[in-house]
Amino acid sequence: RPVCPVIDNCDRFTFVTLAGGGLFVVDPNTTPMSIVAEYDKATVHPDGCGGVQAKSRMYINSGGATEGDLYSFPLRGYLSTNPPNTPAPTLVYTHDGTNADSHGAVATRHESYLWVAERFGNNITIVDTTSNAVINQFSLVGGISNDPAPDLLDISPDGKYIFMALRGPNPLTGNNPAFNNAVGSTPGLGVIRVKQGGETGKFVARVPISHMVAGVERADPHGMRVLIK
Repeated sequence: RPVCPVIDNCDRFTFVTLAGGGLFVVDPNTTPMSIVAEYDKATVHPDGCGGVQAKSRMYINSGGATEGDLYSFPLRGYLSTNPPNTPAPTLVYTHDGTNADSHGAVATRHESYLWVAERFGNNITIVDTTSNAVINQFSLVGGISNDPAPDLLDISPDGKYIFMALRGPNPLTGNNPAFNNAVGSTPGLGVIRVKQGGETGKFVARVPISHMVAGVERADPHGMRVLIK
């Protein structure tokens, strides 16, 4: 059950998260495409989706209603003859427990910091990509939205704003009904102003998206991307 493919900046490897846990690293340049590394569910936890390259490392998270983990993978050392779980990832952080659901990820303009959306917890976790240390976590709850449920992220070309898909009250994917981890109250596109060089930010605007069906809000933004023309 593959979830999200995350491609490195040189188009050399694709990191494919798996719903039940584990991960494949695929070489897309062979015919047919080949798996050059495989990781079990004890090494990479289930329901990963967010991922981004920063400073020659690939960062991949795992999510769900009760866990949020972030892993750092090297971008070399992949051979189909390697044993499983090789080369080994680094566990950057674990946010297991109530309201943990790491999802979208984005690097700041100079890749100094990595931002990870905690969908269930309605906050952003920030990691220093030099030390792999968590340096900040700030909430998105406030006057713009009381339950934004941030999902996938992307950044403006000038690095001044980070955009996020905000989930709706009737999520189409990724929701555990026992927790409603993907349920949000204000579906749309959220805008965060990047502050202090990427060490923090402020939720400054929301562009609403609505799709009413028989009086029920069905809009549920999930994927999004900034394209440069």
